Amino acid sequence: MDNSFFEIDERLLKLADEAEVECGKVFNDFSRVSNYNGQKVLKAFIDNRVSESCLKGTTGYGYGDVGRDTIDKVFAQSLGGEDALVRHTFVNGTHALSTALFGVLRAGDIMVSVTGKPYDTLEEVIGIRNAKESGSLVDFGVVYEQVDLLYDGTPDYDEIFKKAKSAKVVYIQRSRGYSLRPSLCIDIIERIVKTAKSANKNVIIMVDNCYGEFVEKREPLDVGADLIIGSLIKNPGGGIASTGGYIAGKADLVEKCADRLTCIGMGKEVGCSLNQNREILLGLFMAPQVVESALKTSAFACRFYEKLGFKTFPESGEKRTDIIASILLGDEKKLTAFCQGIQKGSPVDSFAVPEAWDMPGYDSKVIMAAGAFTMGASIELSADAPIREPFAAWLQGGITYSSGKMGVILSAMEMLNRKLIDLKSLR
Repeated sequence: MDNSFFEIDERLLKLADEAEVECGKVFNDFSRVSNYNGQKVLKAFIDNRVSESCLKGTTGYGYGDVGRDTIDKVFAQSLGGEDALVRHTFVNGTHALSTALFGVLRAGDIMVSVTGKPYDTLEEVIGIRNAKESGSLVDFGVVYEQVDLLYDGTPDYDEIFKKAKSAKVVYIQRSRGYSLRPSLCIDIIERIVKTAKSANKNVIIMVDNCYGEFVEKREPLDVGADLIIGSLIKNPGGGIASTGGYIAGKADLVEKCADRLTCIGMGKEVGCSLNQNREILLGLFMAPQVVESALKTSAFACRFYEKLGFKTFPESGEKRTDIIASILLGDEKKLTAFCQGIQKGSPVDSFAVPEAWDMPGYDSKVIMAAGAFTMGASIELSADAPIREPFAAWLQGGITYSSGKMGVILSAMEMLNRKLIDLKSLR
């Protein structure tokens, strides 16, 4: 590996070269999926007649916004849905998920999370935490139930079948969140859908699709899910979209969500796009290739750290179902050094020093490394972790593989400089 610009121990560079070679097969797999999804997205642009006028925005009420309406169609086709609601006014993925949940659930309805406890920021939305007079789903009379994963991290299909019988919504979280369980591949999501629908044909299958878009050839809507939700500053924004989120799926359900986002009777027909249309369209167009770079960065990071003696989830050679990798670092000092090293390899704010702090929506202090062109964009190289056992870092993103790889190497160099790793024990 050429090291003309960074002061890195030669032993780490040699290790990086070995790790990269050993990732050759999975890299080829990522390229094949990226080529397929790139063609799928291109076809959606062509079929829906994206034009230069679609790139321009509107102001005020946003009536007749051809760009906004075309974006909805392109996203729907790319993700396998009947319709989509794509808006820059979604402040993050949690906002889009909250909108979808409040859009389809009513007092007395039962929501069942079948992949265990949802991601931390949804706990207050649902009412698992701080429910009283909070405006949460539970506060509004929605009943929350949960099916925990089995000891090996796989779904409990028998229990899903039982709980789905009385449920209005079966909720699936595709990525691992701040846990070490496996993220869900489309084949497993398909089996969950079939299990739930066999118990209750009217149940709504809702999937938190964050971090999973364009990782596989199929999306959850292709295998029977009714709604999927995600963030534009993750995979589908391609590192270009500067804010926003999407809801896609069955047209009648998307309309309910639109009524929740704006107001009943106006739904999708209002909401100006300002100057966001070009970013959203270009980001979606770039997304399959950017996701490939993020996957390569992730697989390289796992193999590199495996060779340094650390355990990773998934392992470097495993099939990928999202862009996240967990690296089990073992203690707070290594975790902090890892994140601070990632920051040093960032194109923006490389000089900043991440420290753990009390982030809104979390019940533990969280450290985040993210020197990104868009604040919080986890399709760009970032690492974050709650300061709690097992002291694992959750790594994601990398809009270019070369920069992502260097960020990973610099994280190890930071630990080496602090004498937190011993290269004599390399394997």
